Amino acid sequence: MIERELYLKRIRPFIDTDMVKVMTGMRRSGKSIMLELIKGELLKRGVKSCQLVSLNFEDMCYIPLLTAATLYNELIKRAQSFSGKAYFFLDEIQEVKDWEKCVNSLRVAIDCDIYITGSNAKLLSGELATYLAGRYIEFEIFPFSFAEFIDLYRSSAPNADNAECFKAYLTFGGMPYLANLNWQKEACNQYLHDLFSSVVIKDIVKRGNIRDVDLLERIVFYSINHVGKPFSAASIVKFLKSEHRKVSTETVINYLRYCCESFLFHRVKREDLPGKQLLSVNEKYYVADHGIRQAMCGNNMQDINQILENIVCMELLRRGFSVTVGKMGAKEIDFAATKDGKKIYVQVAYMLASDDTIEREFGVLLEVADNFPKYVISLDEFDMSRDGVIHKNVRDFLLDDDWS
Repeated sequence: MIERELYLKRIRPFIDTDMVKVMTGMRRSGKSIMLELIKGELLKRGVKSCQLVSLNFEDMCYIPLLTAATLYNELIKRAQSFSGKAYFFLDEIQEVKDWEKCVNSLRVAIDCDIYITGSNAKLLSGELATYLAGRYIEFEIFPFSFAEFIDLYRSSAPNADNAECFKAYLTFGGMPYLANLNWQKEACNQYLHDLFSSVVIKDIVKRGNIRDVDLLERIVFYSINHVGKPFSAASIVKFLKSEHRKVSTETVINYLRYCCESFLFHRVKREDLPGKQLLSVNEKYYVADHGIRQAMCGNNMQDINQILENIVCMELLRRGFSVTVGKMGAKEIDFAATKDGKKIYVQVAYMLASDDTIEREFGVLLEVADNFPKYVISLDEFDMSRDGVIHKNVRDFLLDDDWS
C-alpha cells in the first residue's frame, strides 16, 4: 500500500478531534485507501482494533442501514460493545438518507472520532451546513500523483527510470487499482472503461436525474477531447447542432456541473491578472485522470500538449493550490496558482523546439510584474531558464517538493 503522505500530513492534526473528517473525490481515486492508512496511524498510537468500526455503503449487506436512524442505532450498539473511544469509518456515506443527522447525533451522544468519504461534491452542501457547520474539515483525494505512481510502478518494474515511469504514467494515469492488473494494457483499458461508465451512470445520471444519457455522453466526450482548451456551453451547443442534436445552453451548463460535482472534471476559470478579476467566459475543463481519457479516446500521445497541461493542473490542485488561467491582454498563462497568499505561474509546452515557441512561452511570463516564481515546463532535457523564469522538465517539476 502506498503511503499517501501528502494527505496524511494534512489529516494528522485533526485525528482525535471532534471535527468530522470528510474525504471527497472521484470513485476509485483512493478514498478507501486513505481510510485504511488512517486506521494504521491509529493502531500505531495504541488504539485497539476493536475500536475501529468500518462500514462501506456500496456493500449490499448494509442496505438495512441506509437511513439515519438505523445507522445511528447500529453504530451506538457497536460502540457499546467495547470500552474506550469509538472510531467510525463510513465509506460512500452519500448512500445513507439524511446521514448528516446521524453523524451529528453521534458527535453529541458518545465519545467518537468520525471519518467519512463520498463521491459527490454535493456531500458538502445543503443540510450539512446546518447540522455540521464549522464541525467538519474536507480533504479532496485525487488519483495518484506521478511521485506515487513511480512507487507503485517500480514494485513490478524495479529497474524503470523516471523517463520510463513517466511514459507509462502518460498512458495509464493514476487510478490506484491498476497495479493489481500488473499494468497489462488491455486489462487496464477495460477497467478504466468500466470505471468511466460507473462514474457516468452512478454519479452523474442518477444524481442529476438525467434521462438523455446519450446527450450526456456526447457532452462528456466533447469535454474530454477538449481538455485544456477554452470553450463555452454555447460552443458545445453549436457542435451538437452540427450532429443534429438540439440542446439548450442551460442543459449543457447543468450537465457540466454534474460532471464537476462527481469529480470527473475540474473547472478552471480565467483570471484577468492586471485587473485581478475572474472572467466568466471560455473556462477550461480538466479530467480528473488522464488515463481515463486514454481509455476512452485513445489519443493521449497525439494530444501530448493537452495531456501535459492536464497532469500539471491536477498536480497543482492535488497540492492545495487554487488555480486559474491567467489572462494578460491578448495572451494567456496556462496556470496562475495561489496557496497561502503565495503564487506561482506555470506555462506548459511539449517541446521548446523553435525560437518562436521559446519566445511565446517565456515572453508572457516576463510581462508579469510581481516577483512570484515563474515556470516553463516541457519535456526538454536541457535547462533553458532565462531572465528569472525557471525552465524544468515536466518530470522534475512533478517530483519537486518545493516550487517556491
